[in-house]
Amino acid sequence: MHTVEEILEILAAVKPGLHAAADEELVRSGKLDSVDIMALVLELGERFDIDVAPTDLKEENFATAAAILALVQRLEG
Repeated sequence: MHTVEEILEILAAVKPGLHAAADEELVRSGKLDSVDIMALVLELGERFDIDVAPTDLKEENFATAAAILALVQRLEG
């Protein structure tokens, strides 16, 4: 099972200098923009062997590290 710490590591790799808590708002705060999210989607797909569908590209799925973890877990089935 994956952890929020893994998601935070991926976020830091995708967006160097980003230090966020598990429940910290990422999108509305401006810490992640659409380009960051697309880079994150590619990294999540590669790291966890998942496909993030266009229908999953919703703000609520990327709002926090915990939300991203929930998305990964759901897509892994």
